[in-house]
Amino acid sequence: MTLEEEVVQICQDLIRIPSVNFGEGKGDEKAVAEYVVASLAEVGITATIYESAPNRCNVIANIPGADTTRPGLVVHGHIDVVPANAEDWSVDPFAAEIRDGMIWGRGAVDMKNTDAMILAIIRKWARTGYKPPRNIVLAFFADEEAGMTFGSRWMAAKHPEVFAGCSEAISEVGGFSVTVGDGKRLYFVEAAQKGIHWMRLTATGRAGHGSMMNDENALTALTEAVAKIGRFEWPQRYTSTVKTLFKKIAEATGKSYDEKDLRPLLIEI
Repeated sequence: MTLEEEVVQICQDLIRIPSVNFGEGKGDEKAVAEYVVASLAEVGITATIYESAPNRCNVIANIPGADTTRPGLVVHGHIDVVPANAEDWSVDPFAAEIRDGMIWGRGAVDMKNTDAMILAIIRKWARTGYKPPRNIVLAFFADEEAGMTFGSRWMAAKHPEVFAGCSEAISEVGGFSVTVGDGKRLYFVEAAQKGIHWMRLTATGRAGHGSMMNDENALTALTEAVAKIGRFEWPQRYTSTVKTLFKKIAEATGKSYDEKDLRPLLIEI
């Protein structure tokens, strides 16, 4: 079996284990964690399950490096997936069907595909006797999709010793590139990818009972306000980081930079 074939097989196996995270503490990664442990055990690597709550499981394994004086690297993935309503899918979301040269299923992109690649590569290292340049802490976390309360946050708070000696960590979305004109490839470094602004809405109205409706209902006022916020077209304000990004893209593609008209650059990428 080639490395690529092994990745495909492992990815299908992982997808077929529905480790769904429903949020609000409702999730179950136990079966997929046990699969990861068994997969590593097949090649002689011992892994440990850390259960933060019933069936909320994290997996940790240590891969010795050639130079143990160097700081270690944490290579991590998450093994939970968001829910999937089968009625909304053209395929069974947990069948891992191969169609048009692609694996279809919940987690095929986020992130059981990457989990499968990590496992396949580590398994190959073990079979061939390869040692990475430095120690690696291999981590598969629970609860990434709903706040990491039972996953990486819990591990960092309750078991920081497993990450002792590590100076960096790497996980999903760490190597995407964009090819622009003349085959030039750009590698983006994300900064403040997502922002959030909490809003508290308060409405007052006339007190009453559901059997005696009135036109001063506070809930009605709230829902109308939420609808207005949802339909509002918010202005775009470019941060200094985004402006630097566009300037660098302009340089790389040989285009002029006009902060008032960024459409040519957006079309390019």
